[in-house]
Amino acid sequence: MRDYKLFIGGAWVDNTDGEVMDDFNPATGALMARVHMAGAADAEKALAAAHAARAAWGSAQPDVRERLLLRAADVMEARAEELTELIIAESGSTRYKARGEVLGSAGVLRVAAGECRRIHGEVLQPTAAGQVSMAVRAPLGVVLGITPFNYPLILAVKKLAYAIGAGDPFILKPSPLTPAIGLAIAEVFEAAGLPAGVLNVVPGRSEVIGDLLVDDPRVKMVTFTGSSAVGRSIAVRAARDLKKVAMELGGKNPMIVLADYGAEKAADIAAYGAFCHQGQVCMATSRIIVEEPVYEAFCAALVRRAEGLKVGDPREEDTIIGPLIQPNKWEFIDGQIADAVGKGAGLLTGGRHEGPWYWPTVLSGVTPEMRIFREETFGPVTSVVRARDAEHALELCNDNEYGLSAALLTHDLEKAWSLSLRMEAGMVHVNDTTFLSGTTAPSGGVKFSGFGREGGRYSMEDFTELKWLTMQAEDKKMPF
Repeated sequence: MRDYKLFIGGAWVDNTDGEVMDDFNPATGALMARVHMAGAADAEKALAAAHAARAAWGSAQPDVRERLLLRAADVMEARAEELTELIIAESGSTRYKARGEVLGSAGVLRVAAGECRRIHGEVLQPTAAGQVSMAVRAPLGVVLGITPFNYPLILAVKKLAYAIGAGDPFILKPSPLTPAIGLAIAEVFEAAGLPAGVLNVVPGRSEVIGDLLVDDPRVKMVTFTGSSAVGRSIAVRAARDLKKVAMELGGKNPMIVLADYGAEKAADIAAYGAFCHQGQVCMATSRIIVEEPVYEAFCAALVRRAEGLKVGDPREEDTIIGPLIQPNKWEFIDGQIADAVGKGAGLLTGGRHEGPWYWPTVLSGVTPEMRIFREETFGPVTSVVRARDAEHALELCNDNEYGLSAALLTHDLEKAWSLSLRMEAGMVHVNDTTFLSGTTAPSGGVKFSGFGREGGRYSMEDFTELKWLTMQAEDKKMPF
């Protein structure tokens, strides 16, 4: 068992007014760590440290930022096995998911390093004789990142790597469910030679430090991944100071399966999207809208795939379904399923739980009147919805307040093009899963799934301020 302190101003420090939290393994119930949780005084120290680093880090040359991120990537890869074990132990991730998260995070660091030299401006047409007119990008200042428990490493790295690469000091508030992983990121950057104050990690309760950090005028931007309800609350608070915000929020992600696509292959794709990491993924395939002619065959194929997934110890290589990180989450899931079945849905498989494990679940005959059609589940449950034809499928797809990710399975090029352009989602994937990520792609949603984009140059645009700059090289006659 380890003790984790706060990382503030380049040093590991005891908290001054917060609790020391017991951190338990969700699969075994064993105590794996004790974590210092930040209180108000600790949050103030982090704000002061980040603000103090603002001028020096904002003026650091691109190659300095680049080298730091590349060294951090090297450290992360060297510690890949250690970090994989930590993710498994703290979040209940299966081994294949945890390993992929570590290696993916190292990849993000390298991409962010490459972007440091590509923060481009533009020379504009002058508005007067003898004038040089430019659009330039400048660092924002202190950025606050609030991250979730489901992908606690890579979703934090996707924020802080680009912010630091853009010249912005960063304060990370990791989820209270996975604080040790957030602090492990600080260890990686410390080993990489991080200047004091450029990264500060302060796990803490939202009700204790969340509002304090969001409201502070020294914070120039808030980047958040989490639920739509919390995101809206943060956005309202940030708006009081006209603070920049980027948010990737919840999803009720649809996959449309058209009749020309094979049921078996469609079920393979759907099963991965629905059940990876126990469905605790904002991009999980939670609504599968299937055209009438292949509906029954698809349902049968998906049930076979779901029942073939191993539920068990996440440390074992062949385990696909590990524990839910929130032990009482089954109550909410059971409520959604009971509501759906009570309104006519069929429970084809699953719907049972044992301790923190919930078995992969498939519902058929789901309609828009049911809670599970509209509410995010965040568990290994997916709903199959019957569509008369492609246009009806599109109507069902868009009948939701969320708009994060969507997928479309068809070999008809004309329909693929027409439907994908009209699907109301920030990301649309043809003949692939809803659960897709890319280090350089613009990841993000529309409607209640958020705004702003993460990935490659799109992150750099979010973490910099666009400024119009002119220089008058010869005397300019004023009109009066």
